[in-house]
Amino acid sequence: MNAPRKINSISEFHKLHGLGSSLHPMISLVDYTELTRSADYYGEDWMIGYYSIGMKRNVGTMRYGQTSYDFDEGVMTFIAPGQVIRIEPNQREDRTPSGWLLLFHPDFILNSALAEKFKQYEFFGYSINEALFLSEREEKVIIDILHQIEQEYQSNIDNFSQDIILAHLDVLLTYAERFYHRQFNTRKPEGHAILTRLEKVLNEQFEADDLIHKGIPSVNDVANTLNLSPNYLSNLLKVHTGQSTQQHIHDKLIEKAKEKLGKKELSVSEVAYELGFEYSQSFSKLFKAKTNMSPSEFRNSLN
Repeated sequence: MNAPRKINSISEFHKLHGLGSSLHPMISLVDYTELTRSADYYGEDWMIGYYSIGMKRNVGTMRYGQTSYDFDEGVMTFIAPGQVIRIEPNQREDRTPSGWLLLFHPDFILNSALAEKFKQYEFFGYSINEALFLSEREEKVIIDILHQIEQEYQSNIDNFSQDIILAHLDVLLTYAERFYHRQFNTRKPEGHAILTRLEKVLNEQFEADDLIHKGIPSVNDVANTLNLSPNYLSNLLKVHTGQSTQQHIHDKLIEKAKEKLGKKELSVSEVAYELGFEYSQSFSKLFKAKTNMSPSEFRNSLN
């Protein structure tokens, strides 16, 4: 497998896509209809060195990690520096690609208050199949903010320009966070389906009785099995159940532990070992935190 090709800067992106020079070296709003791509652009893995916030429609298929996503609907995506993407050509001649790309270099937000807030914006860690679906009203809100950012960096740059752009960017990301939470609630059938799949995955992993060799399932393991990013899965679960993925794993673990403790065929240390714990003290600590009883106390309470 070839190493990803890199696009490190905004100016490199402009050159690669047949655009004129960027008016600002650190930030650019790109009209998707103005992009041109050479044939060798498609089917290649690309690693970007900047943030990309995209609002796209009818632009073909993008491959992100192991997942392909078809952009027939209007959606937003959030890609961080160092992530790898692949674009496939649009096969639908009756559908014209459209949308906007806001590109900004990480140095643009360096040492700003917004740089600290970026740590709370988990959607930059979401996979492409977890894109944000916008209503027409929401889409208009986002487009208005994008054009305010564009207007500011196209004006004469002064001592206030960067702060104003960062303020607009902060508002944009705050709206995105609001819309994602709305999506978790309005797309409940999808959320319930994921909960059902999660229960099935955990049951299969804990019933296999091979935790001794594989260890306790991690959040990443479970998310990968469900073809979701860890952040998205945990955020969805918190909205629907009030618990994170880790808490769901621990609940299933305690359920299995109680089952084994109830049979009284194994010592507490042996139960811990069968559940994938290297040290029985770690098992006892978790069990007590979840049940307010030690494993021995729970076993004795069954008499």
